[in-house]
Amino acid sequence: MTGQHGDALVTRAGPMVGALIGNVDLAQPLSDRNLAILRQALAEHGVIFFRDQELSEDQHIAFASRFGPININRFFQPVDGYPQIAEVRKEPEHKQNIGSVWHADHSYDRAPALGSVLYARLVPKIGGDTLFVNMGAVYESLSPGLRRVLEGLRAVHSSRHVFGKPRDEKEWAGRIGKAELATQDVVHPMVIRHPDSGRQILYVNPDFTVGIEGWSVGESQALLDYLYAQAQRPEFQYRFQWRRGSLAFWDNRATWHLALNDYHGQRRLMHRITIEGVPLAA
Repeated sequence: MTGQHGDALVTRAGPMVGALIGNVDLAQPLSDRNLAILRQALAEHGVIFFRDQELSEDQHIAFASRFGPININRFFQPVDGYPQIAEVRKEPEHKQNIGSVWHADHSYDRAPALGSVLYARLVPKIGGDTLFVNMGAVYESLSPGLRRVLEGLRAVHSSRHVFGKPRDEKEWAGRIGKAELATQDVVHPMVIRHPDSGRQILYVNPDFTVGIEGWSVGESQALLDYLYAQAQRPEFQYRFQWRRGSLAFWDNRATWHLALNDYHGQRRLMHRITIEGVPLAA
């Protein structure tokens, strides 16, 4: 892209979640004005998308750094020479991809990640889309009685069962490792107040939430399964089709995402930077 002139353009992508951003070249320093526009768009839409970006690793880092400190991922293979960038890769011989279960990144941390900035370096000819869900809209769809119950509950999140479990070395070597670092267990309110928008958000997810504080396993699973089924209704989702040079920046406090594993025999290479967040409050 060439340099931009004027303000970033924000266009709604889906009815419930997502916005497309135009008139911004992320290889150039981001102006304070456009930083404010992008912050507002992220808070309002949950995820913002950019097309046709040509970024070096340093430019990717510079853009993400405007939104906060960068998290150095514990488990993902880093890009050589750039520990701030996690490699999200699937080779033609791999059967499993990364991120194929609905989740919110780093919900197992005491201060969950503000967001993730994923840049497409190589995409399959067809397939490999990512789905997003707006968890504020999901919460607002629940009955007033259920919302009152949820506002008094806290959920337990953990990294142990995902990143701490034994893995097939042939499948995962060089992609995800360091299982010994998967020691995170934390409790968050099930309904949080988004720190930027003020919107109430349902904050549980199928990958990292392991139960409800003070409830039995059966009780927890029954309620969580109901909430997960509600969240996976198509009307809350947006499906983003990647192209080389596309970039997605999602708010981990407000959205779920899922990477589709429908491109077997093809290579997909993405670079992800995760931005540190703050502890969440009800």
